Amino acid sequence: MKLHLDLSRCVRAKSKFASCMQCVEASPKHLGMVEGLPSFAKGTGVEAAACVGACPTEALSLSDFSVTEFFFTFLESKVRLLSPTLNLPSLLVLSVEHLIALAVASEEPIVLDLHYYAKDRVGLEQMEERIAEANYLLSSFCDKRLESNHTEATTPQVVEDMVASRRAFLGSASLTGALKQKRAFEEAVEAEEPHAFEIAQEMIAKIKERHLPDKRKILLTTLTRAKQPEVLEVLPQEAVGFISQKFVTASCTNCQICYRICPTGALHSDGNFSLIAFDAMLCVKCHLCHDVCEPDAIGLQGGFEIAEFFEPRERTLVAFDIRRCEECGNPFTYHEGEQSCPRCRIEEEEAMALHQTPQPYTKYHEVTR
Repeated sequence: MKLHLDLSRCVRAKSKFASCMQCVEASPKHLGMVEGLPSFAKGTGVEAAACVGACPTEALSLSDFSVTEFFFTFLESKVRLLSPTLNLPSLLVLSVEHLIALAVASEEPIVLDLHYYAKDRVGLEQMEERIAEANYLLSSFCDKRLESNHTEATTPQVVEDMVASRRAFLGSASLTGALKQKRAFEEAVEAEEPHAFEIAQEMIAKIKERHLPDKRKILLTTLTRAKQPEVLEVLPQEAVGFISQKFVTASCTNCQICYRICPTGALHSDGNFSLIAFDAMLCVKCHLCHDVCEPDAIGLQGGFEIAEFFEPRERTLVAFDIRRCEECGNPFTYHEGEQSCPRCRIEEEEAMALHQTPQPYTKYHEVTR
């Protein structure tokens, strides 16, 4: 089982100004940046699984294992224990969105086996942070919680359930090659030189495509079945790491870069480019729109409204006065003054500058006179 990077989904490949480092921060021992793109050894495997759960756009994945397929297969099984020794290559392939969706979709409490990470302090801390964030969000709208254990579960009932669940997983068509995966979990992968990824010409079209990660689709689908709480809380923005609510200041020039580069279409406009609209439930908090905004006009709201989970709505962040230029007839964002577009104003200023600048006296002028 090897680590795989789909460059067309990577935020770093969409803009040289992108500052996303979530994969490297999650797996600093295995991933690095080479010429602005995530890079890792060709033989890197499940030991770097933390980056899979951390990547906001699901650009990173493990071969022969689908987190999306596992989500549905797990819910169909009887066991409610998530463990690297039973049904996962690593708990760290699960994002906060996955954890919330699992807790909401399951009738019984889900337990995460943290005993596996007893000797991996970094992995343990990351998993505990994800569980804490998931439980914090769950506490704002339901009474379900994720549980965790730091000791090996060896009770007869648990062992019996684990055996039954293992048989179900091995016989499932959605998790082919499970025996091969298990062997891969136990084998050490030889380190190699970091592999540098390049943006080929045929990759550019894929990079421009909008893609909503499967984990966000799962979360949206699961929350539609959850009971809406009577009180919809507003949580501190910094406490929610995978989604955001935004605002746009008056310094926005309507350059259109933010919504043209948004990887999921959370930011978008209308046919006349007369507004910037935002759908929070499509936002993966990759920060790319902030990185490319020259006037720094995009900001995060101080609080995140839980109402977005149950009453998602598209919000208009800013509207513009679109008029036709009296010179060229093309539409432009009008602010004040003459009704001419920026291009025509620049051309007019350049023409005036040429006419106002006196020509220097040269021998050529003297001869031609």
